[in-house]
Amino acid sequence: MTDQSEWTGRVGNAWADEWQRTDRSFGPVTDRLLEVAQAKGFAQVLDVGCGAGEVSLALAAGDPTARVIGVDISEDLLEAARQRGAGQQNLRFELVDAARWTAGAGEQADLVVSRHGVMFFGDPIAAFAHIADQAAPSARLVFSCFRERTENPWVREIAAVLPPSDEPAPDPDAPGPFAFGRRARVEDLLMKAGWQGVAFEPIDYRMIGGEGEQAVEDALSYFLRIGPAARAIGALGEAERDTAMARLRAMLERHCVDAQVALPAAGWIVTARAPG
Repeated sequence: MTDQSEWTGRVGNAWADEWQRTDRSFGPVTDRLLEVAQAKGFAQVLDVGCGAGEVSLALAAGDPTARVIGVDISEDLLEAARQRGAGQQNLRFELVDAARWTAGAGEQADLVVSRHGVMFFGDPIAAFAHIADQAAPSARLVFSCFRERTENPWVREIAAVLPPSDEPAPDPDAPGPFAFGRRARVEDLLMKAGWQGVAFEPIDYRMIGGEGEQAVEDALSYFLRIGPAARAIGALGEAERDTAMARLRAMLERHCVDAQVALPAAGWIVTARAPG
């Protein structure tokens, strides 16, 4: 499991190197997240866990009169975001944990947005309470996250290619990719943090791992860099690693249709508003 501290090290570096393929994998989620975020006007945006900046860039380009601030704890990811956003005067990126970010004069966001960037807070209630305190009255919150592991077939398919583990099952509520999978838990923590009108929209989508004439090899190299297979396979001995890679390749081949490898995934688009 990736914890928040690792985004400052090798994990953050890998995600920074792979931002093009990561943006591709989140394509349908990004499109819907932006539709919801842009359904109402906004003047000041805070993008929490902005990563390599795709959502920040889109919001800044979509309304040049709005100001967008993207925050993340990975310098590697922010360097990619700054390169992509060079020249956009209404956009900036800051190296800071959103749970500690302080709005400057005129920077209280009326839109707080995040694409899969809010599930890693050590104390999510405190983090969301702080974000609400730094936002404008009645600010909108729009974020995406994975639903539970059991609703994400891609996790099961990847786990099936790995050797059985005798480690205990992970705590579903621990910080990590699936920490916000349970609707009741997310609603409870947001309300305890002061957010109101919490709503959930399920989104089922195809997570694209590879494309083109070498779609399977594209997907294989991606999953060996990013996600649960990367860490697990990297920790195996040579014989087990070769077996796991062969099984991973076979699984990806089964999901290769029309020069595209796509695995079924499930998420939430969560909306709420700050106290008014």
